Amino acid sequence: MPPSELKKIRDKYGGKLTLKEPYNKTKYLSVRVRGYIDLFRAFTLLAPLTVSIFMIFASIVYNKVTLTSNWWITVLHASGTIAIINGASNALNQATDVEADKISKPYRPIPLGIVKPDEAQSFALIFYLFALLRSATINPWFGFFVFLIMVFTVTYSLPPRMKQYLFINQIWIAIPRGLLGILASWSVFGDPFTPLPIIIGLIATVYLIGGMSTKDIVDSEADRRTGTRTLINTYGTKRTALMCFPFMFFPFVFIPIFISQNLLPEYLLPLTLTVIPSFLILILMIKPIESKTLENVHAWSIMYIQYIIFAIVFSLLVIFQDIIFT
Repeated sequence: MPPSELKKIRDKYGGKLTLKEPYNKTKYLSVRVRGYIDLFRAFTLLAPLTVSIFMIFASIVYNKVTLTSNWWITVLHASGTIAIINGASNALNQATDVEADKISKPYRPIPLGIVKPDEAQSFALIFYLFALLRSATINPWFGFFVFLIMVFTVTYSLPPRMKQYLFINQIWIAIPRGLLGILASWSVFGDPFTPLPIIIGLIATVYLIGGMSTKDIVDSEADRRTGTRTLINTYGTKRTALMCFPFMFFPFVFIPIFISQNLLPEYLLPLTLTVIPSFLILILMIKPIESKTLENVHAWSIMYIQYIIFAIVFSLLVIFQDIIFT
Protein backbone atom coordinates (compact mmCIF):
# COMPACT_ATOMS: atom_id res chain seq x y z
CA MET A 1 0.00 0.00 0.00
CA PRO A 2 1.41 3.42 -0.95
CA PRO A 3 2.39 5.64 2.01
CA SER A 4 -0.15 8.26 0.92
CA GLU A 5 -3.00 5.75 1.11
CA LEU A 6 -1.80 4.47 4.48
CA LYS A 7 -1.76 8.03 5.80
CA LYS A 8 -5.37 8.49 4.70
CA ILE A 9 -6.39 5.39 6.63
CA ARG A 10 -4.50 6.58 9.70
CA ASP A 11 -6.16 10.00 9.51
CA LYS A 12 -9.57 8.36 9.22
CA TYR A 13 -9.04 6.15 12.28
CA GLY A 14 -7.75 8.73 14.70
CA GLY A 15 -4.22 9.32 13.50
CA LYS A 16 -2.89 5.78 13.94
CA LEU A 17 -3.76 2.14 13.35
CA THR A 18 -2.00 0.51 16.31
CA LEU A 19 -1.41 1.43 19.94
CA LYS A 20 2.33 1.75 19.46
CA GLU A 21 2.09 4.46 16.81
CA PRO A 22 2.33 8.10 17.95
CA TYR A 23 -0.79 10.16 18.51
CA ASN A 24 -1.62 12.69 15.80
CA LYS A 25 -4.37 15.24 15.58
CA THR A 26 -6.96 14.39 12.92
CA LYS A 27 -10.02 15.90 11.33
CA TYR A 28 -12.49 13.57 13.05
CA LEU A 29 -10.93 12.51 16.36
CA SER A 30 -8.91 14.61 18.75
CA VAL A 31 -5.85 13.10 20.39
CA ARG A 32 -7.69 13.07 23.72
CA VAL A 33 -10.69 11.19 22.33
CA ARG A 34 -8.41 8.66 20.68
CA GLY A 35 -6.62 8.27 24.01
CA TYR A 36 -9.88 7.35 25.74
CA ILE A 37 -10.66 4.84 22.98
CA ASP A 38 -7.24 3.24 23.40
CA LEU A 39 -7.96 2.62 27.08
CA PHE A 40 -10.26 -0.19 25.94
CA ARG A 41 -7.41 -1.99 24.07
CA ALA A 42 -9.52 -3.20 21.15
CA PHE A 43 -7.53 -6.35 20.32
CA THR A 44 -8.17 -7.86 23.76
CA LEU A 45 -11.93 -7.32 23.32
CA LEU A 46 -12.01 -9.63 20.31
CA ALA A 47 -11.71 -12.78 22.45
CA PRO A 48 -14.51 -12.11 24.98
CA LEU A 49 -16.82 -10.81 22.25
CA THR A 50 -16.26 -13.76 19.90
CA VAL A 51 -16.24 -16.40 22.64
CA SER A 52 -19.47 -15.00 24.08
CA ILE A 53 -21.26 -14.93 20.72
CA PHE A 54 -20.35 -18.52 19.85
CA MET A 55 -21.16 -19.79 23.34
CA ILE A 56 -24.60 -18.23 23.05
CA PHE A 57 -25.10 -19.82 19.62
CA ALA A 58 -24.15 -23.22 21.06
CA SER A 59 -26.50 -22.70 23.99
CA ILE A 60 -29.41 -21.91 21.67
CA VAL A 61 -28.95 -25.12 19.69
CA TYR A 62 -28.07 -27.37 22.63
CA ASN A 63 -31.10 -26.22 24.63
CA LYS A 64 -33.41 -26.30 21.57
CA VAL A 65 -34.53 -22.74 22.27
CA THR A 66 -37.53 -21.41 20.36
CA LEU A 67 -36.31 -18.07 19.11
CA THR A 68 -38.23 -14.85 18.76
CA SER A 69 -37.78 -12.49 15.83
CA ASN A 70 -35.32 -10.25 17.71
CA TRP A 71 -33.16 -13.02 19.22
CA TRP A 72 -30.05 -11.68 17.49
CA ILE A 73 -30.46 -8.37 19.33
CA THR A 74 -30.25 -10.26 22.63
CA VAL A 75 -27.10 -12.04 21.43
CA LEU A 76 -25.39 -8.76 20.52
CA HIS A 77 -26.70 -7.14 23.69
CA ALA A 78 -25.21 -9.86 25.93
CA SER A 79 -21.90 -10.37 24.12
CA GLY A 80 -21.43 -6.60 23.87
CA THR A 81 -21.91 -6.36 27.64
CA ILE A 82 -19.17 -8.96 28.20
CA ALA A 83 -16.84 -6.99 25.92
CA ILE A 84 -17.65 -3.71 27.71
CA ILE A 85 -16.69 -5.23 31.07
CA ASN A 86 -13.40 -6.38 29.58
CA GLY A 87 -12.78 -2.89 28.19
CA ALA A 88 -13.60 -1.31 31.54
CA SER A 89 -11.17 -3.65 33.30
CA ASN A 90 -8.48 -2.70 30.76
CA ALA A 91 -9.02 0.98 31.51
CA LEU A 92 -8.98 0.40 35.27
CA ASN A 93 -5.81 -1.65 35.03
CA GLN A 94 -4.06 1.17 33.14
CA ALA A 95 -5.27 3.71 35.69
CA THR A 96 -3.64 1.73 38.50
CA ASP A 97 -0.49 0.63 36.62
CA VAL A 98 0.86 4.03 35.63
CA GLU A 99 4.34 3.58 37.08
CA ALA A 100 4.78 0.16 35.47
CA ASP A 101 3.46 1.40 32.12
CA LYS A 102 5.95 4.28 32.13
CA ILE A 103 8.66 1.61 32.02
CA SER A 104 7.24 -1.07 29.72
CA LYS A 105 4.44 0.62 27.78
CA PRO A 106 5.25 4.35 27.56
CA TYR A 107 3.18 4.69 24.37
CA ARG A 108 -0.11 4.24 26.26
CA PRO A 109 -2.34 7.31 26.73
CA ILE A 110 -1.78 7.71 30.49
CA PRO A 111 2.05 7.64 30.49
CA LEU A 112 1.95 10.11 27.59
CA GLY A 113 -0.23 12.46 29.65
CA ILE A 114 -3.14 12.35 27.19
CA VAL A 115 -5.47 10.87 29.82
CA LYS A 116 -5.02 11.32 33.58
CA PRO A 117 -5.15 8.27 35.89
CA ASP A 118 -8.19 9.49 37.84
CA GLU A 119 -9.99 10.23 34.57
CA ALA A 120 -9.27 6.70 33.33
CA GLN A 121 -10.52 5.24 36.61
CA SER A 122 -13.73 7.25 36.43
CA PHE A 123 -14.09 6.23 32.79
CA ALA A 124 -13.75 2.56 33.80
CA LEU A 125 -16.24 2.76 36.66
CA ILE A 126 -18.83 4.44 34.44
CA PHE A 127 -18.60 1.60 31.93
CA TYR A 128 -18.70 -0.98 34.71
CA LEU A 129 -21.98 0.52 35.90
CA PHE A 130 -23.27 0.73 32.33
CA ALA A 131 -22.47 -2.96 31.76
CA LEU A 132 -24.10 -3.99 35.04
CA LEU A 133 -27.30 -2.10 34.19
CA ARG A 134 -27.32 -3.64 30.71
CA SER A 135 -26.90 -7.13 32.12
CA ALA A 136 -29.89 -6.73 34.43
CA THR A 137 -32.16 -6.27 31.39
CA ILE A 138 -31.29 -9.73 29.99
CA ASN A 139 -32.01 -12.07 32.91
CA PRO A 140 -31.08 -12.41 36.62
CA TRP A 141 -28.46 -15.13 36.15
CA PHE A 142 -26.67 -13.20 33.42
CA GLY A 143 -26.67 -10.14 35.68
CA PHE A 144 -25.31 -12.24 38.55
CA PHE A 145 -22.39 -13.59 36.51
CA VAL A 146 -21.61 -10.13 35.15
CA PHE A 147 -21.50 -8.84 38.72
CA LEU A 148 -19.06 -11.62 39.69
CA ILE A 149 -16.86 -10.79 36.70
CA MET A 150 -16.83 -7.19 37.86
CA VAL A 151 -15.80 -8.21 41.40
CA PHE A 152 -12.87 -10.25 40.09
CA THR A 153 -11.65 -7.64 37.61
CA VAL A 154 -12.01 -4.69 40.00
CA THR A 155 -10.20 -6.43 42.86
CA TYR A 156 -7.48 -7.50 40.42
CA SER A 157 -6.45 -3.84 40.02
CA LEU A 158 -7.79 -2.12 43.14
CA PRO A 159 -7.30 -3.18 46.80
CA PRO A 160 -6.85 -5.94 47.77
CA ARG A 161 -5.17 -5.78 44.32
CA MET A 162 -4.78 -9.48 43.58
CA LYS A 163 -2.48 -8.65 40.68
CA GLN A 164 0.46 -8.27 43.04
CA TYR A 165 0.25 -11.77 44.54
CA LEU A 166 2.20 -14.58 42.90
CA PHE A 167 0.09 -17.49 41.59
CA ILE A 168 -3.15 -15.88 42.78
CA ASN A 169 -2.89 -13.24 40.05
CA GLN A 170 -2.95 -15.95 37.34
CA ILE A 171 -6.05 -17.59 38.79
CA TRP A 172 -7.79 -14.30 39.53
CA ILE A 173 -7.69 -13.16 35.92
CA ALA A 174 -8.47 -16.60 34.43
CA ILE A 175 -11.72 -17.22 36.33
CA PRO A 176 -13.69 -14.22 34.98
CA ARG A 177 -12.31 -14.56 31.45
CA GLY A 178 -12.89 -18.31 31.38
CA LEU A 179 -15.53 -19.89 33.62
CA LEU A 180 -17.63 -16.85 34.52
CA GLY A 181 -17.65 -15.43 30.99
CA ILE A 182 -18.76 -18.76 29.53
CA LEU A 183 -21.43 -19.34 32.18
CA ALA A 184 -22.73 -15.80 31.69
CA SER A 185 -23.00 -16.33 27.93
CA TRP A 186 -24.67 -19.73 28.34
CA SER A 187 -27.21 -18.31 30.80
CA VAL A 188 -28.65 -15.96 28.18
CA PHE A 189 -30.73 -18.80 26.69
CA GLY A 190 -29.90 -21.85 28.84
CA ASP A 191 -29.25 -23.25 32.28
CA PRO A 192 -25.63 -22.48 33.25
CA PHE A 193 -25.63 -25.08 36.05
CA THR A 194 -25.45 -28.12 33.78
CA PRO A 195 -22.32 -30.22 33.16
CA LEU A 196 -21.61 -29.03 29.60
CA PRO A 197 -21.08 -25.28 30.18
CA ILE A 198 -19.41 -25.86 33.55
CA ILE A 199 -16.84 -28.31 32.16
CA ILE A 200 -16.17 -26.18 29.07
CA GLY A 201 -15.76 -23.18 31.37
CA LEU A 202 -13.35 -25.07 33.62
CA ILE A 203 -11.30 -26.21 30.60
CA ALA A 204 -11.06 -22.60 29.46
CA THR A 205 -10.12 -21.42 32.96
CA VAL A 206 -7.30 -23.93 33.43
CA TYR A 207 -6.01 -23.07 29.96
CA LEU A 208 -6.04 -19.35 30.76
CA ILE A 209 -4.26 -19.87 34.10
CA GLY A 210 -1.29 -20.97 32.05
CA GLY A 211 -1.83 -18.85 28.96
CA MET A 212 -2.24 -15.53 30.76
CA SER A 213 1.40 -15.68 31.85
CA THR A 214 2.26 -14.59 28.30
CA LYS A 215 0.99 -11.09 29.07
CA ASP A 216 3.67 -10.61 31.74
CA ILE A 217 6.71 -11.18 29.53
CA VAL A 218 7.02 -7.59 28.30
CA ASP A 219 6.13 -6.25 31.76
CA SER A 220 8.64 -8.40 33.64
CA GLU A 221 11.06 -5.67 34.68
CA ALA A 222 8.34 -3.07 35.22
CA ASP A 223 6.38 -5.44 37.47
CA ARG A 224 9.51 -6.24 39.47
CA ARG A 225 10.30 -2.57 40.06
CA THR A 226 6.73 -1.77 41.13
CA GLY A 227 6.35 -4.68 43.54
CA THR A 228 4.22 -7.07 41.48
CA ARG A 229 5.37 -10.69 41.58
CA THR A 230 4.60 -12.74 38.50
CA LEU A 231 5.79 -16.14 37.33
CA ILE A 232 7.90 -14.42 34.66
CA ASN A 233 9.87 -12.12 36.97
CA THR A 234 10.13 -14.79 39.68
CA TYR A 235 11.13 -17.89 37.72
CA GLY A 236 12.20 -16.50 34.36
CA THR A 237 10.58 -16.90 30.96
CA LYS A 238 11.80 -20.40 30.13
CA ARG A 239 10.87 -21.96 33.48
CA THR A 240 7.52 -20.20 33.42
CA ALA A 241 6.82 -21.59 29.96
CA LEU A 242 7.53 -25.12 31.17
CA MET A 243 5.46 -24.57 34.32
CA CYS A 244 2.50 -23.19 32.39
CA PHE A 245 2.48 -25.63 29.49
CA PRO A 246 0.65 -28.40 31.43
CA PHE A 247 -2.19 -25.92 32.07
CA MET A 248 -2.41 -25.28 28.33
CA PHE A 249 -2.13 -28.96 27.41
CA PHE A 250 -3.97 -31.26 29.82
CA PRO A 251 -7.41 -29.56 29.81
CA PHE A 252 -7.77 -30.47 26.13
CA VAL A 253 -6.27 -33.94 26.57
CA PHE A 254 -8.80 -34.66 29.34
CA ILE A 255 -11.74 -34.12 26.95
CA PRO A 256 -11.81 -37.85 25.94
CA ILE A 257 -11.87 -38.74 29.65
CA PHE A 258 -14.82 -36.42 30.26
CA ILE A 259 -16.56 -38.07 27.31
CA SER A 260 -15.88 -41.57 28.63
CA GLN A 261 -17.42 -40.55 31.96
CA ASN A 262 -20.52 -39.18 30.15
CA LEU A 263 -19.74 -35.67 31.34
CA LEU A 264 -19.38 -34.39 27.78
CA PRO A 265 -21.16 -35.59 24.62
CA GLU A 266 -19.18 -37.81 22.26
CA TYR A 267 -19.39 -35.39 19.34
CA LEU A 268 -17.02 -33.01 21.19
CA LEU A 269 -14.07 -35.38 20.76
CA PRO A 270 -12.55 -33.29 17.89
CA LEU A 271 -12.34 -30.38 20.35
CA THR A 272 -9.21 -32.10 21.68
CA LEU A 273 -7.36 -30.98 18.55
CA THR A 274 -7.56 -27.35 19.64
CA VAL A 275 -4.60 -28.18 21.89
CA ILE A 276 -2.23 -27.87 18.92
CA PRO A 277 -1.53 -24.09 19.24
CA SER A 278 -0.38 -24.70 22.83
CA PHE A 279 2.86 -26.16 21.47
CA LEU A 280 3.46 -23.01 19.43
CA ILE A 281 2.83 -20.86 22.51
CA LEU A 282 5.39 -22.91 24.43
CA ILE A 283 8.01 -22.33 21.73
CA LEU A 284 7.22 -18.62 21.48
CA MET A 285 7.42 -18.22 25.25
CA ILE A 286 10.83 -19.86 25.45
CA LYS A 287 12.09 -17.54 22.71
CA PRO A 288 9.78 -14.51 23.05
CA ILE A 289 9.52 -12.03 20.19
CA GLU A 290 7.75 -8.74 20.84
CA SER A 291 5.16 -7.70 18.28
CA LYS A 292 5.87 -4.50 16.37
CA THR A 293 2.19 -3.56 16.32
CA LEU A 294 0.39 -5.26 19.22
CA GLU A 295 1.24 -4.61 22.86
CA ASN A 296 2.95 -7.85 23.72
CA VAL A 297 4.85 -10.87 22.45
CA HIS A 298 3.55 -13.18 19.72
CA ALA A 299 2.80 -15.92 22.27
CA TRP A 300 0.25 -13.59 23.88
CA SER A 301 -1.52 -13.06 20.53
CA ILE A 302 -1.59 -16.80 19.78
CA MET A 303 -3.01 -17.44 23.25
CA TYR A 304 -6.02 -15.23 22.51
CA ILE A 305 -6.44 -16.74 19.04
CA GLN A 306 -6.37 -20.27 20.45
CA TYR A 307 -9.10 -19.38 22.94
CA ILE A 308 -11.24 -18.00 20.12
CA ILE A 309 -10.65 -21.15 18.02
CA PHE A 310 -11.65 -23.31 21.01
CA ALA A 311 -14.97 -21.46 21.34
CA ILE A 312 -15.71 -21.52 17.61
CA VAL A 313 -14.93 -25.24 17.23
CA PHE A 314 -17.04 -26.06 20.30
CA SER A 315 -19.96 -24.06 18.93
CA LEU A 316 -19.74 -25.60 15.44
CA LEU A 317 -19.61 -29.13 16.88
CA VAL A 318 -22.72 -28.44 18.96
CA ILE A 319 -24.61 -26.78 16.12
CA PHE A 320 -23.74 -29.26 13.37
CA GLN A 321 -23.48 -32.47 15.41
CA ASP A 322 -26.28 -34.17 13.45
CA ILE A 323 -24.61 -33.39 10.12
CA ILE A 324 -21.06 -34.28 11.17
CA PHE A 325 -21.88 -37.52 12.96
CA THR A 326 -24.47 -39.12 10.66
